Amino acid sequence: MKPFLDSDFLLRTEIAQELFHNYAEKLPIIDYHCHVSPKDIAEDKQYSNITELWLSGDHYKWRAIRSAGVPEKYITGGASDYEKFKAYASVMPSLIGNPLYHWTHLELQRYFDCDLILSEKTADEIWKLTSEKLSQPDMSVRNLIRRSRVDLLCTTDDPADSLEYHAALAADATFATKVLPAFRPDKAFNINKGGLKEYYAKLGEAAGVEITDVRSLKEALSRRIDFFDSMGCRTADHGLDEFPMYVKPNEYAANQAMQTALDSDGADVTPEQLSVLKCEMLQYLAGEYKKHGWVMQIHCGVWRNTNASMFAKLGADTGFDTIGSNTITDFAKLFDAMDQRDALPRTIIYSIDPSDNAAIGALIGCFQTAGDGMPRMMQGSAWWFNDTYDGMRAQMQQLANLSVFGKFLGMLTDSRSFTSYPRHEYFRRILCDLIGQWVEDGMYPADMEALAQLVCDICYNNTKNYFGFKTV
Repeated sequence: MKPFLDSDFLLRTEIAQELFHNYAEKLPIIDYHCHVSPKDIAEDKQYSNITELWLSGDHYKWRAIRSAGVPEKYITGGASDYEKFKAYASVMPSLIGNPLYHWTHLELQRYFDCDLILSEKTADEIWKLTSEKLSQPDMSVRNLIRRSRVDLLCTTDDPADSLEYHAALAADATFATKVLPAFRPDKAFNINKGGLKEYYAKLGEAAGVEITDVRSLKEALSRRIDFFDSMGCRTADHGLDEFPMYVKPNEYAANQAMQTALDSDGADVTPEQLSVLKCEMLQYLAGEYKKHGWVMQIHCGVWRNTNASMFAKLGADTGFDTIGSNTITDFAKLFDAMDQRDALPRTIIYSIDPSDNAAIGALIGCFQTAGDGMPRMMQGSAWWFNDTYDGMRAQMQQLANLSVFGKFLGMLTDSRSFTSYPRHEYFRRILCDLIGQWVEDGMYPADMEALAQLVCDICYNNTKNYFGFKTV
C-alpha cells in the first residue's frame, strides 16, 4: 500500500517518476486563464484566516459542502469564518474520489507545511496552524505567487475595465511575475440579459464612443482591444454558454436584435436574435484578435444558474451551474466563416461536456493550416467538472488519439484562489504518469531525451510560444 500523498503520488512507474521529479516538477508556471483579482496582487493582500483564503467565493467547495447536506448558513450565510471552516472539514472525509480532497491536502502541504489530514477531529489544530502562518509577511498574495514559481498569469477582465492595477504592477520592479489582462467581452453579447443600456454606457465611456448600434459597438470594442494590447494583453476569452445555432453574419439583423434587447431590457430577445448578434460580433472580433496576434479562447457547454430561487438569493457563480448541451457543428460553421475571411486567430476550445472531447479533437484538425510551427486550433485542458483525475486523463488520451499531443498547451487554474497553483502539480503528475504508462506498455520508446522534451513542452514551452508570452 502506498502512503497518502507521498513524493511519488500518482506516479506509478519509474519513467513517470523520473519525468516528474527531474523535469515537470522543476518548471515554473504560466497560468494563462484564471480569475484572481489584480487588485489583490497590486495591494499585496494578506488573508486573516483559512476561510477567507479558501472558502470565500469558491463555488467548487460550496457545492461539495451543500452536497453533504450542510445548511447554507455554513456556506454563504452568516456563520463565522471558523464555523464555515469546520463545516468544510466535516465534509472532507466523505470526498474520496473528488479532486478537492487532493487539492486541499496538496495546498496544506505546499503552503502550510502541514501533513495533517483535514477532518472534524483535526479542524481546530489546522485552523490554529494556518492562522499563525497566514499572519506572517511571507504569506501575502505576492509571496504566495512567488513561492508557487509563477512566471506569468492572465486575469479575466471586462473591456470597460481601466486596468489600473495591471498598470501599477507593470511599473513595480519589485514584483517579477507578469500579470497580464485577458479581454472578456461577454457582457457586450449577452443581449438576452438585463442591464444592457447601463453596460453600453459604461463601455462607451471607457472607449470614447456612444454605443447606439452594432457598428458603434464594434468601434468601442476595437478601441478597447487596442488599449488592452498596449497593456500587454495576448488573449481574449469568450464564455459562449448560449450558442444555439450558427447564423450567417448580418449587421442589419444584428442591429434589430440589439434594439429589441435595449427596448425590452433583454426580455423579448429570441434565440435567433441572440445567435445573429453573437455570430456577427464574434466574426468581427476574431479578425481583430488575429490582427493583434492574440489567442481566442472559447469556453462552451455550460447551463448556468439552473436553480432560480438560489440565483435570486445569491447571484451567479455560487455553485448552481451544470453541464449543458453544445452543438459542435455550429462552431464548425462559425470557424469556417472566420477562415474564409482570413479572420481565424489561434483558438483554444474548452467544453464542459466530456462527450465533446472527440468532436473537438476532430474539429481542430479541420483548420490546422497556419503553417507557423504551432497548431492554429487546440483543445483546452479538461475544464471545470472535467478537472478531475479521470477527466484529465480522458481528455489527454482523446486529444492524443485524434491530434498532436506534443503540441498540447497543458494546465491552467481557472481559479479565484492564490493557493490553487498545486493544480498544475496535480496535472503534471497525471501527465507524467500517463506518458510513463505508455512507455511501460511499449506504446512509445523509452527515449528520455524525447520524453523530457514532450513534458517540458506541454507543461511550459508550448504555452509560452503559442501566446507569444515574454517571461522573465
